[in-house]
Amino acid sequence: MLALPLSASAQQVPDAMTAQEFDAYSQGKTFYYGAQGEPYGAEEYLPDRRVRWSFLDGNCQEGHWYEEAGHICFVYEDMPDPQCWSFVEGSSGLTAYFQGGSQTVLYEMQTSPEPMICHGPEVGV
Repeated sequence: MLALPLSASAQQVPDAMTAQEFDAYSQGKTFYYGAQGEPYGAEEYLPDRRVRWSFLDGNCQEGHWYEEAGHICFVYEDMPDPQCWSFVEGSSGLTAYFQGGSQTVLYEMQTSPEPMICHGPEVGV
């Protein structure tokens, strides 16, 4: 779940999911996230806390997640700095609160058992 950090402190999120709750809720699914009424990106949750993220452009980033200080943190192949979030399950799905400084809030728009479609690496001529 990539976000562009700005500046502020971590948000305190009541009833945030634990790593075990998050893993049970997400594993084997692809979530399509929105922000401010617009599609934002998709993440496929794989076994062993592995993930695949896309900004819905067909380009995918492989990564993994882990729990730290009560947050779910993601590290991606081309972005080694952790992106930490707090997840809350509500009646309409997940809401994710970025913990890296910006006020980014994402919400689950759609869930699918199908994997994401990722284009292969770009090849020059």
